[in-house]
Amino acid sequence: MSDNKQFSLICIYLKISTLYESDLKYICERFSNNNKPKFTDIEAITIYLFAMKEQQCFEIKNIYKFTKDYLFSWFPDLPSYEAFSTRLNNLNSIFIRLSQILVDSNIPEDCDFSNSLLDSMPIITCSGKRKAKVATEITDKSFCSTKNLWYYGVKLHALAFFRPKTIPYPESIVITPASENDLNVFKQNWSGIINRTFWGDKIYIDESFFQSLFQNNNSIMYTPVKEPKGKSEVLKKIDKAYNDLFSRAVSKVRQPIESFFNWLIQKTDIQKASKVRSTKGLLVHIFGRIAAAFI
Repeated sequence: MSDNKQFSLICIYLKISTLYESDLKYICERFSNNNKPKFTDIEAITIYLFAMKEQQCFEIKNIYKFTKDYLFSWFPDLPSYEAFSTRLNNLNSIFIRLSQILVDSNIPEDCDFSNSLLDSMPIITCSGKRKAKVATEITDKSFCSTKNLWYYGVKLHALAFFRPKTIPYPESIVITPASENDLNVFKQNWSGIINRTFWGDKIYIDESFFQSLFQNNNSIMYTPVKEPKGKSEVLKKIDKAYNDLFSRAVSKVRQPIESFFNWLIQKTDIQKASKVRSTKGLLVHIFGRIAAAFI
């Protein structure tokens, strides 16, 4: 292993160790006789994040094999694969908290805090043609128009700060069942934000709701134009030039949120969750990958 990767491993271990002692350990306190295992939670988290970040190992089986083959001198108390996998799944709540800490603590200085981009992407546990058997408590079936695909899974919703000439930075990430409407997610999670300009796609159109939001919070939502049903062809032609120009302008501003999702997929392969076998495993899959992207 190169010196740079050894340095990265040490840095990740020290970072996780610091966060664990100050915050994370209180999420997974043990009250059994095995409350101080030889193979620690810090080691398990470090291995997971390092193998994913530096080696592009995205499956737990590959992470374990890489650790056993190349990092065993660093982690001599590495347990069996089954015990390692179980340990990671039991740390799902830590990964949720860790991802939140890492995202919140690395906000770039060039963020435009007055403008936010919104969108969602699917995280797929299996094709819609099959019967879902995994994580049914938090997943369901939906259709992804961009992929032209029915699938079972969840949706990752992101509210992200606009950044000039680069990908936006996430302010908030929400996970819902796949069928949850994006507009409902906005209303439940972000409608209390004041003095903000939001940029979304047509799914966020709700004229009366956003008129009220503007009056009460001084926040406004811009979306591409959606022609109302029943509008005459004559009026459509009259408004076409303005509507097309406005819609292109909105789409150009919000396009970087798609680049953020592409970056996250490229860094972590987060969208493919077909190897997951439990609800805890799905939570580790999602939030462990978010943590790996931002560590």
